[in-house]
Amino acid sequence: MTGGAPIAGLLLAGGLSRRMGGGDKCLRMLGGTTILARIAACIAPQVGPLALNANGDAARFDDFGLPVLPDVMPGNAGPLAGVLTGLEWASARGCSWLATIPTDAPFLPPDLIGRMVDAVASEGSDMACAASAGRNHPVAGLWPVRLRAALRHAMTVENIRKVDRWTGGYELSVVEFTSAPYDPFFNVNRPEDLERAEEIMALVDTI
Repeated sequence: MTGGAPIAGLLLAGGLSRRMGGGDKCLRMLGGTTILARIAACIAPQVGPLALNANGDAARFDDFGLPVLPDVMPGNAGPLAGVLTGLEWASARGCSWLATIPTDAPFLPPDLIGRMVDAVASEGSDMACAASAGRNHPVAGLWPVRLRAALRHAMTVENIRKVDRWTGGYELSVVEFTSAPYDPFFNVNRPEDLERAEEIMALVDTI
């Protein structure tokens, strides 16, 4: 499906984290390390080139050794701006596909990318996203680089900002992951979610 080219990976950290009280959710500590470090360690073996999408001062991510890509669209245009940023970056690196990853979900599956690749290949779809517990996770997705111009047009001309609105025009594979004994897409949005994440960490360590 990928034509032998590596799949690029983009960790999405471009949000404003209002429910967390501002700052970078992904830099919060969990189990002795940052959420971002946990996610990067999970995703790096699943992709080829890996980058981080974040706005503002890139120096705050220096310790991670990843390219930091600000949105190519102005005005904090949401996750689709991150997807577009990643598609253009992936194209410049000769990749045909981009996997995007939320950076507030510290328990992502180690086969996340592979299962989305398999779904697109077997179903002949245009793109894929993950799902769990009856909910789709649009930003945990696999995107064809060939649609980068179409996405730019959708954002700049049609003013589309919602991921679901854009993907609704294409064939989308939805890849369901089990939510037992914990939801691998549990996300840390609020301070109290960190407490729940620590509980899940204890469960992960016993599996």
